[in-house]
This record gives sequence, C-alpha cells and structure tokens, in this order.
Amino acid sequence: MNFFDAQDRARRSTRWLVFIYLLATVLIVLGVTLVVGLTLFNVTDTGYPVTVGSFLAQQAPILLGTATITALFIGGATLVKTSILSSGGGRVAQDLGGTLIASDVQDPLRRRLRNVVEEMAIASGVPVPEIYVLEQENGINAFAAGFAPADAAIAVTRGTLELLDRDELQGVIAHEFSHILNGDMRLNIRLMGVLFGIMVIGLIGRMVLRGGRYGAFIGRGRDRGAPVVLIIGLGLAVLGGIGVFFARVIKARVSRQREYLADASAVQFTRQTTGLANALKKIGGYPTGSHLQAADPEEVSHMLFGTGARFSSLFATHPPLTERIQALEPSFKDTDYPSIDIRESKLASESAEAEQRIAGVAAAFAGVATGLSPEAVVASVGQPGQQHIEFAATIRRSIPEILYNAAHSSERAYLLSIALILDRSGDVLGQQLTLAHERLGEQRARLVEQYYDELAKIGAVYRLPLLEIAFPALRRRPPVQLGGLVELAGQMIDVDGNIDLYEYCFYRMLVSAIGQAIDPSRAKKRKRAKRKPVRDAAVNLLRIVAHHGHREDRAGESAFRAGLTVYGDWASDFAYGPNGEFSAAALDESLDMLVALNGDGRQMLLRAISAVVMFDGKLTASEGELMRAVCATLECPLPPILAQTSHA
Repeated sequence: MNFFDAQDRARRSTRWLVFIYLLATVLIVLGVTLVVGLTLFNVTDTGYPVTVGSFLAQQAPILLGTATITALFIGGATLVKTSILSSGGGRVAQDLGGTLIASDVQDPLRRRLRNVVEEMAIASGVPVPEIYVLEQENGINAFAAGFAPADAAIAVTRGTLELLDRDELQGVIAHEFSHILNGDMRLNIRLMGVLFGIMVIGLIGRMVLRGGRYGAFIGRGRDRGAPVVLIIGLGLAVLGGIGVFFARVIKARVSRQREYLADASAVQFTRQTTGLANALKKIGGYPTGSHLQAADPEEVSHMLFGTGARFSSLFATHPPLTERIQALEPSFKDTDYPSIDIRESKLASESAEAEQRIAGVAAAFAGVATGLSPEAVVASVGQPGQQHIEFAATIRRSIPEILYNAAHSSERAYLLSIALILDRSGDVLGQQLTLAHERLGEQRARLVEQYYDELAKIGAVYRLPLLEIAFPALRRRPPVQLGGLVELAGQMIDVDGNIDLYEYCFYRMLVSAIGQAIDPSRAKKRKRAKRKPVRDAAVNLLRIVAHHGHREDRAGESAFRAGLTVYGDWASDFAYGPNGEFSAAALDESLDMLVALNGDGRQMLLRAISAVVMFDGKLTASEGELMRAVCATLECPLPPILAQTSHA
C-alpha cells in the first residue's frame, strides 16, 4: 500500500463527504420548509380560496426564515461539534471515559501498552500519541483519534489489556497506527461533526413534539397553535429520522473499506498475521466481544477497532468479523472461535516469541548503510515493517534511563527538547548554554547540559525517537510555556546567525508539533500554488541539502545535479549557488510552499532528496536521521532507514 496514494484517497473521501453533507443539508432544509409550508397552508383560515402562488407570496418571509434557521441549525451544530473535537484526539478519549496513562506508570499491563505504542511510533517516524485506557469497558476494542499525527491519541479498553498477549496487542496497535498514517483520523473527526449536524434536526423534532404534546395537554384543546406545533414537530422528527438513516449509511460506507485497509497495513507493519488474527478471534469468542457498555458507541463506531455494538448489515461500520479473519487466514471457519473467559486471562503475559525476536535484533546503527535506492526509501514512507518495529523496540530499550525518564516528564521533556537541538559540533555550544542559563536558571540549565552529554554518548540515531517520545509530555504543558519553548529553541539555533540544517529540521518538527498541541485543528492543509514557486522551492531545498552534506562545492554541485535529474529537463538550467548561505526564513518559505505538493509531487521530491543524500552510494546514520527529519517537516513519516551495514 502506498502512503501517498492513501493520503490522496483520504482527501478524495473528505471531498466526497463534504458533497454529501451539502446535499443532505439542502434536502433537509427543503423538507423542513415544505413541512412548515404545508402545515400553514392547511391550518390558515382566510375565509376565501387561496392559490398556491398567493400563499407563497403571503408566507414568503416565514418560509425563507424557516429555511435560513434550519440551515443555520445544521451548520451551527456541525461547527459546534467540530469545535468541541478540535481540542484533539485526547478529548474524544476523555469523552468516552478514557484515563490517560501516567508518565510514571508502574502497572505491568499499562507499561506494556506504552512500550508497544512507543515502538510503533518510533518505527513509523511519527510523534508518540497520548495513550488512554477505557477502564470501564470489558470488551476488546481500541481507536485512534486526532487531526494529525502530532495530535493523535490512542485508547484501548481494559478488556484489551487483560485479554490480549503482546503479539495480539501489537496487531491491534498496528491497525490503529495505519489509521494515523493513512489520514483516516482527520476524516473520522470531520465525519463526527458532519453526522451530528445532519442528525440535529431529528433531535429538535423530538423536543418540539414532546413540548407540543405537553402544551396541548395543558391548554386542554383551547390553544389552536398546539396542533400546528405537533404537526411541525412530527414532520421534523420524520425528517430527522431520515437524516439519521442516511447519516448511518454514509458512516458505514466511509468506514468499512478503510477497516480492510487498516487490517492489511497492520499485517504489513508486523509481517505476521497471527497477532491481529488472534485478537479478532478473541473478540468472536468472548461473550462481551468488542461492545462498549459504559460509553455510547453510535457516535464513534466508525473509529473503533471492533464494531462497539450490534448494527444491521446496512449500518455496519466494519466488515463481518469472520470475513476480516478469513482475509488473514483463509481456512478459518465460524466454528473455530475460541472460548474466552476473562477470569482465566487476568494477567496476559508478554509473548515469549516476541521477546526473543526483540532480543535478537542488533542495537547498533552507527555503520554505513549501502544497497539503498531512492525508490526504496520513498516506498517505505508511512510503511514500517517488522524489522522497523523490532529495531524501534531495541532503540527504546537501550535509551539511557535518565533520558527515557526525562522524555516522560512534562517538566523535563521541556529541557530535553532544548538539549536535542543544541549544536552537535560544539562550535557554538558555549553561547547556547550561556543563553540557557540566562533563560532557564542554573538548576534547569545544568540538567540541559547533563542531557546533552548523555546524547553525545549515544549518537544521532536516538535523537528523533527521544523527540517523538517526549511529545505527549510536552503537550501537557500550558500553551504559554509551549510558546516560550518555541521562542527559546529558535534563539538557540540562531545564536550565531548560521543555522545547521539538522538543528533546523528538529526545530521545525518541534514548532509544528507544539502548534498542533496548542490548536490541533490548525493542522496544515494542502494549499494551491502556482507551478513556478513550487518548483523553485523544491530546487532550493535540494540545493540546501547538497550543500549541507558536502564540504567541497564540486561534490555538492554533483550531488545537487543528481537530484535534479529526477525532475527531468525543466530542472537542468538551475544553478547550484556555491555560497551555500541560507536562513531559517528561506527554509520556512520553501517548506511552506512545498505543502502544496500532491502525493505524486511529494514522492518525486523525496526521490530527488534521496538522490542528493545518497549520491556517493552510501548513507551514514547521521544522513539517515537528517532525511527522516526533512521528511517529517514535509509530513511524510519515514521509518528508520535499515539496510545491510558495514561499520566504517
């Protein structure tokens, strides 16, 4: 499955959803206006015959007002619901009764969940989501919610923790990460807002109907307006029922195919079908299944790993359970479901096989990767495999405890983020530390120095994972403090007026993630732009990457030309620009412009960047992490670049 194609499909689904929403809104507005018009036409007593034309002329203000108010109700309800959800994926989890896993969690099942989620995030090249547990839910279920990867939250039920082993839990989490990587989360959030807007007329109709009946009872027939209210309320209730019907059909239509894709992606991530298949089998064999009991599953059924409730085939947001399993294990039959009893599975243990696989992965990644091609790098975007997950597990386990604990602390993750962007060469480290002492105080500045020293010992390969692990803790800080972190980080990388590309990419990732934490709904959208400025921005980025990786202008220009060949004839006339000077503003301008690229354009850009970086036929760990940082700034999550290595 291609990441860029999946993203484009998500955008097309969003456009289709907007069209259906507008069509449904227009039909409901016309229906409500028709109900009000027919009611007035039949109850108005003028004493003389009234034609339809004259009636419409007389009642035009009322009918237009009805249409306007109805449209405002639907649009307003959609906006209000979307606004409520705009605080991010954590809000959805909290509304369903989710409890955030604490940074100092000691419970072995919850620690295992956190480990699996962190490993999947490191393997995928995205920030670690917030992690919630639905403590009141015994069924086996999970979901991912949010506007963007930097704002995501993953929630699992208590039944999932207690009934699944590590392999099965990993299969479920991989399924949810596929929704994150394929752009499904933002679509799901919009779907919740749109469906609420469509269904709100039915809610109003039922309220009017109840109020009308009560008014008719109190008035004992003396109020001639009571029948009108009852008729209008009945009409709104009927229209609302129709709206609910189509809302459920829309939700099912959008969701079902994406569940098949998510299952397929989960298998691709883990490279084994047994974990996910066994998790699905346990749902079928467990009396509670995947049903949510404390929370209402109707609104979020399209986001869940399992159905969450019993729906008819027309409204089902998921394919039949047996069919999902048969897609993974064709020989499976309905009679093969195991009998699951939670009393026998309270402390599901780590899978010994999974632990052996993790223990067998080499921790070193300090060599030189060879045998790679730009096409292979591009194909891996958004498509982590088992080797990436195993490598991520090794990285997570080997992070020094002082850094791992800091990444999980909302106070110290702030300081760790500063340490991650300090100058690795040491040329301006003294100036940066002086600034840290001025802004942070002696005690906290010493912690920054301590973290920097630890980072220097373990190498570049740990920096991105640590930044990804630290994001949930950073998001718990007040917006004012996050703004201060962005300001201080900017001063740190610009302390000498010369910005290192590696430091800049980390800074850009930090700014983007913090911006989404402060306002999740502002996640960048692909905008339109003219061809020439987009091409200029792409070439400028290649020029900067080539200069950054080569001390000699001749080597830099050769690498730059290798990248230009990906684009063909139109790029051949661009000059290298050997002075190599650039600013944060120039980089920001180029990357902001490149957001306009569609899936094909981004693939071509990444091929060109890969061709520049791998011009000499090899890729160091530092270059690999630089490529991942550049890809992250372009919102193209690149897994760790793994290949046959020779330690040179």
